[in-house]
This record gives sequence, C-alpha cells and structure tokens, in this order.
Amino acid sequence: MVTLTEPAVIDQMTPIPFKVRSVREELSHTFTLELEPPNGDFDFQPGQFTMVYAFGIGEVPISISSSSTREATLLQTIRRTGAVTHALGTLKSGDYVGIRGPYGTPWPMQESKGRDLLIVGGGIGLAPLRPAIYHALENRDDYERVVVLYGTRTPDDILFETELRRWGDRTDITTLITVDAADRGWYGAVGVVTRLIGRVGFDPSNTTALVCGPEIMMTVTAERLMEGYSMEPSNIYVTMERNMKCGIGVCGHCQFGAKFICTDGAVFSYSEVGHLFDIKGV
Repeated sequence: MVTLTEPAVIDQMTPIPFKVRSVREELSHTFTLELEPPNGDFDFQPGQFTMVYAFGIGEVPISISSSSTREATLLQTIRRTGAVTHALGTLKSGDYVGIRGPYGTPWPMQESKGRDLLIVGGGIGLAPLRPAIYHALENRDDYERVVVLYGTRTPDDILFETELRRWGDRTDITTLITVDAADRGWYGAVGVVTRLIGRVGFDPSNTTALVCGPEIMMTVTAERLMEGYSMEPSNIYVTMERNMKCGIGVCGHCQFGAKFICTDGAVFSYSEVGHLFDIKGV
C-alpha cells in the first residue's frame, strides 16, 4: 500500500515554481497563464494535465492548453470558479506559481494515425483539446480528415475565437462553430454542437472522436456518434477532471467507479466510462 510519507510520493507532491510570463484574459470568466518552465522546457503529451498551486491558497487540476512541441512555454487556460482559480487570475508577470506534473493519460494521437479525427468541444472544453489540434496540424500527414466542431452558450463565450477563425480559413482542417443563443451580430450556426456533426464528412468506421465539455454534452455527443453513425465506443474518447486533489492516485478523491480519474485518465475511451455517466453518486 502506498502512503503519503513515502519519498517518491513526497517528491511528486512537491510543486516546482514556474515564472508567470503573462496573464491573458480570454473571456470575462476565463484567462490563460503563460508560464516559463525553470529548466527551459516542459515535456508533456496532448491531453495531460498539471496541478497548479497558488502559493498560500491551494491547488487545482488544470489541463494543458499549449502545443506539446513548444517546450519553452506552458499554457494553462483557467476558468474562475473558486478561491484558487480567482487567486491565480490575480497574478502578474514576474510572479510564480507551483506546478506538479504532467499527469494522466494523453489523447490517442499515435493510435489515430491514418484515421479521420473528429474533435468536438463545448465551452472551456476546447482548452484540453487544443494541444491535440496543434499536434494534428503540426503532423498533418499523419491523419486523414481533421474536423473541429465547437459549441458554446453565446458569441461572447467563444474561447480562442481568433484561433478558431484562423483554423476556419485553412483548407486542411474543417472548423465549425455554433452557439446556443445568438445576438444580432451573429451570423453563424445556432444550436447544440451535435447538430454540426451532420454538416461534415468523415468515415465513421475510420474515425477517432475526441470530445471534451460538460458531462451531459460528452454523453449526448457520444450517443449521437454511436446511434447515428455506428461508431464504436472504443473509438470515442472523453476527458474528465472532476474532483481531483492529489493527481497521483493516493487520496482517492477522484474515484469514478473502479477508476481513478488522475491515474487511469483523465482521458478515457467511452467504452471504459460511458456506463458510469448516468449513475447518480458516482
């Protein structure tokens, strides 16, 4: 049995100071920390997360939102939801945060070579997906079609809007955006993100779907792909971050059925966890 006093565990629980290069406001409730790794690089795989520590306040699990090949910079896109995230949002250039990680399982980028990629994000769920999109574009010949579908509540809530527009101008990737409620200046699609699936072409038998957003959105998207397109649940991947505290599988706080989100995930195939989504209390 692993205990918190074992040297290996103590080492993993010790945050490393990262210098803040900048704090960029993305939305009224969301910001991105640009961090400088102390040794000049930070190796991770798309889909992994870190534990981000606001000194004197506490720490939270945050997915990495930067490219895995740009080693000199670590980007963490954070929504203000509590004391720790609000404290992180007050940081300035030159301040420091504590980082532990990277932790968790990655998106199946290597396993998906030669296949279509269908990437579906909802709200801030686009942030954990962004490293996978970067990877696909930086290794474009490894994949067939690359499709990005993104949905959010209103036009004012579109995350990484400039980047989404830039991807939309490319000919080697299909990018569609929808909002739940439009305003007078919005001329794009209106409705839930699953409505966009029928507007794009992909081969369901040769597609890997990467999905991130609220749990209900991930469930509906997975069901739509399975029932409407006969996709196998083993080819649909979701990522989860709920209830994580230690990040290394010793506290048990993030147990999800027989799984631990921090060590068995946070990326799972839907065949692994789909049956747990509708069980209350899990």
